[in-house]
Amino acid sequence: MSTVTPPDGGREEETVTVRRSESADAQGIDSLISPEAAELFGSVNVLQLLEKANLAVTVANEEDDIVAHASFLDHPVGELVDQADWELFLHQNFSTESCTPLNTLFLHLFVAQPTFATASVKAIMRAVFNAIPELEHICLVGPNVQPLEPALNDTFEPLQRLTDPGPQCLALICHRRQHFPRLHIRPARVEDHDDIMRMFKEQTSLLSVFDQPYLLTELIEAQHEDNPTAVCEIGGVTVGFICVTTDVDMQKLRGGFELGDFDALHEPQQSDDEDEPRWTQTSEKEETRSTGAGRFSEELDAFSIQLFVMDKKYEMRSVDFIPYLFKLFPDLDLCVITAPTLSPEFPLLQSFIRLEPRAAGSLLRELYVFHRVGLRPVEVRAAVAADRPAVSDLVKDLALSESLLHDLDCYYASDTDAVRLQAFVAEVDAQVVGTLIIRDEQDMEYVRAHYNIENFIYFSHHGAEEHARIRHFVLRRCVQHFTRHLFKEVLRLAHRSCLYHRVHPAHHRQQEDSCVHHLDFLLNCAVPVRPRRQIIFPLEELGVNAPSRQITEHQAPFALCLISRKLTLEPKVTVNARVVVVGASDTGLSFLEVLCLCPHLRFNNLTLVSTHGFPGDYDHEDGAFLSTSHAYSGRDLARLPLRACVSVVTGKMVGINRKSKHVLASGGAKVPYDHLVLCTGLQYRAPCPRSVDVTRPVSNSELQSRAARRGHAGPVLSNLLTLNDLDDCAAARRWLGANFVKREDNAVVYGNNIDVYATVEALLGLGVRGSRIHVVLPPPEPGAASSSCFSDPVVEEAVASATERADVQVHRNCLLVSMKTGKQPEALRSASFTTDAKPLHLQCAVFINLSNRGVDYDAFKSVNGSFLVFDSRLVIDATFRTSDSAIYGAGPVTKFSRCYHSEEWSHANFNSKEVGQDLAATMLPLFDPTRELADEQPPEEGRLVPLYRRAKVQGAKLPGGFHYLHVTKPSATDTTPTTPAEHESQDREFVTGRPETGNYFCLHLDGYELVETLTCLSLTPLPVSNYLSLYGKHQQLLGQLSSRYREGLIRDLYRLFRQSWCLAVCHDRFSDFEQEIQQITSNQQDDESTQRTMTTDDDESRAALRNSAVKYLSYNRNLLPMFACTGRL
Repeated sequence: MSTVTPPDGGREEETVTVRRSESADAQGIDSLISPEAAELFGSVNVLQLLEKANLAVTVANEEDDIVAHASFLDHPVGELVDQADWELFLHQNFSTESCTPLNTLFLHLFVAQPTFATASVKAIMRAVFNAIPELEHICLVGPNVQPLEPALNDTFEPLQRLTDPGPQCLALICHRRQHFPRLHIRPARVEDHDDIMRMFKEQTSLLSVFDQPYLLTELIEAQHEDNPTAVCEIGGVTVGFICVTTDVDMQKLRGGFELGDFDALHEPQQSDDEDEPRWTQTSEKEETRSTGAGRFSEELDAFSIQLFVMDKKYEMRSVDFIPYLFKLFPDLDLCVITAPTLSPEFPLLQSFIRLEPRAAGSLLRELYVFHRVGLRPVEVRAAVAADRPAVSDLVKDLALSESLLHDLDCYYASDTDAVRLQAFVAEVDAQVVGTLIIRDEQDMEYVRAHYNIENFIYFSHHGAEEHARIRHFVLRRCVQHFTRHLFKEVLRLAHRSCLYHRVHPAHHRQQEDSCVHHLDFLLNCAVPVRPRRQIIFPLEELGVNAPSRQITEHQAPFALCLISRKLTLEPKVTVNARVVVVGASDTGLSFLEVLCLCPHLRFNNLTLVSTHGFPGDYDHEDGAFLSTSHAYSGRDLARLPLRACVSVVTGKMVGINRKSKHVLASGGAKVPYDHLVLCTGLQYRAPCPRSVDVTRPVSNSELQSRAARRGHAGPVLSNLLTLNDLDDCAAARRWLGANFVKREDNAVVYGNNIDVYATVEALLGLGVRGSRIHVVLPPPEPGAASSSCFSDPVVEEAVASATERADVQVHRNCLLVSMKTGKQPEALRSASFTTDAKPLHLQCAVFINLSNRGVDYDAFKSVNGSFLVFDSRLVIDATFRTSDSAIYGAGPVTKFSRCYHSEEWSHANFNSKEVGQDLAATMLPLFDPTRELADEQPPEEGRLVPLYRRAKVQGAKLPGGFHYLHVTKPSATDTTPTTPAEHESQDREFVTGRPETGNYFCLHLDGYELVETLTCLSLTPLPVSNYLSLYGKHQQLLGQLSSRYREGLIRDLYRLFRQSWCLAVCHDRFSDFEQEIQQITSNQQDDESTQRTMTTDDDESRAALRNSAVKYLSYNRNLLPMFACTGRL
């Protein structure tokens, strides 16, 4: 916040905010454009200018009214000179030797309220020079020679011309020194003590460093050439302090961080015939590393920053310290600094290079390095043929270097029949330190339809030729901090506005031929683009009205990142806090998804601890053994940037050390954390027979009441398969194919849930005869509301009939009491069960266990051993916190504390994906400075548990070849639901088809006529994505479903929802359209003197709704071409 005052003092001063412009500012900016501004800057499309500007700044008052605005680009205004050639143009015609693409921007628009113009331009210039440390000049160069308004005339000065008469153009310049000059650096003196201590006191987290009196004074007095101190000052006032030393603990740094890229911070011994500059020794080996080890001298090649503090107003100028420090140590090439993982990344570190910690490291600090080469200017230019040897040497150790060099050769050959390639190189002191090769993005229709790029750009303001895909990107680590500048320059030189990069998952890497080194450099600059939920189109029925083949074609999945012009000068907030997630459940994955897709945050230390590592890509048949929540498929995960942003530790959590703050994994790895998230879910556990003498009569209820909830403690049995995830299913499929399918022995499937029937169908699909399959159903748990795993009796009956027709033998109300091995003690040969009658004895070659679901024993032992509160589940409060403020819990593994008196509600009652997203929203204020931490909840709210709205989803392939989908609202457990009257239930239930014909569809509405439950049982695959979008929709949106069904006009709900009108409802942006409609209706109702519901006679309301619908269909016409729009008939 700042204030601006009119020069004449005629009005009171305004309190204003100088911020980055948003697209919503366009209308306010447009209203400020005067005829004089239009003559100076030319005809301006404000929205397009905001799209293409590298930096746009708005001055707004407390009411958020636009007071002033300025847009800056990296090239001059108008068509005066090609944007790729402005540097040569200026140097030939004006005295601009110091102007380079790195340190120069051009003003393309300035508008302001006349009264505040002078004050606003000063505020904007100061903010811009402060935000961009490398910026030195702002030029106003354009074809329109017009008198400047006083505000600009006082700010800019004419450029000195070198040619006469020269080009007829406006050429003015504004220098940094006039608004936010560089800071003066000098050695610290004792007299600076009070100013330095003032800064430490303002930052209370650093005050403890000087808890002893006169310690700072003694430090300054004792400084020497190996341990100097310095201050920076402006106007004679000290605004920063730094203390450095050459005493670097190399052994500790080597043990905690990957130092290979900087030669272990040692000076390599130069051979007699080696005369290359020192900076070229930087190693660049990642995909493949050289086995030859160089010889290093024992002399350290680094100095370290011990203490650093800066006045908040000037912290962006802290980079002024760096050249001064390297002058103090002319023989050293590296400056290192460590920072606590929980501390926010301060501006000085944005110029440093963060080194990766070792996987087993337990240091509580991050290591940053700055190489002397970073002080030298970087030039980006188009590649020429003479660059090939240097590029070849740059990439020689990289795995996909041949692909890069092949594309480079194609670029040199200028093959007009091929896709257009453009190649660029980055140079330091005439030596190539990086290269970037791009190509035309020919799949923009596919990208736009499958990814939400319109969250970041207005697609219609970017030409088709302005989109490009990154083919190859290589940059030496020592110049990493110039990555943004490299992308900015490539966009300018290539006349592009957007660059896209596709990150393919590991199992699709055989198709990957892009050489990217290092990927982290790119991800630090690009924003991740969220994939869009897709409509499943009935292509044959739509015919010519279907979307284009470019949109509907199948492509290998990939995660997408975007770099646009307006993002090149917008740094991200780096988060080094170590966030460890235990469990690759729907909850854990959705939590990580939210964090990884935050466009302005970059999490460096996200770790997933999972039994089988990151969920991989499996065949559809591998997942057939278990039901699914349809939260994440393998394709869904491949379209998210999780693999690129999250480190994965494969193993089970076997311990938590709360004092040292680390998780112990089963492989022996210690995973340190600052924030630990436990979302392991519930697992089927190996059964523990009750060791009952089956010759004695005993009831099932008696066994259940004294049953011990513990896992199998004996030796691991090779044919006892407990299935919990896709890895288990894939392993089971392989084992069954090798050891069971071709034999004649029996299989026992034990459990009482939908997974049992899914497993039976999978076994039948493998070719196992039904007569060899024994399904053993234990009695329901005590207190369970129903013994059936299907909520719809029609479905239950159909599945039972299909199971019987397949000759599968089903045994009900049986409890496992013993398992016996044969001659081989590691293999199970038979199992015995108690029943309501005589005991049941079954021979088996495989025992598939889908029972005894609960908290994994190792997870329980870890939680209980660390003294977290555990009451059959991990106990949490309403904000996901456990009894340890650094440990959070979410998902079915948790329950709410008894103080809420809500035993019937837990996370298990809700959609796990929604729970994970709420967990992320709860924790983000800990990392995101743009969000405020929530204040203490009011007492009445603190006693309430959160409730969620999204549907619970369950799907499976069941015996008989049925595809099953059940979608229902969350409901409490252990409660008897209120049963509506029979006529009400019939009025709200819509059923078409029969299981026998393979087209059963049941839809149920709630009291508000919203879709509450969907049940599908079909012999053909279901368009699940479409049906999930129907949940919560009003029946009138579904083609007046209620009235038409009662009139007998709807005979097949499957056919109804395949009709083209329904596709608009299934669109992923339909919910936004609904909100817009609700806003229109609520506004018009508020305008009425009497609150009433709109009727069809209200012409004005109908017109507004119609216009909104037309806009929705027109804007999304690429996916909804089956609707006729105005002007397209």
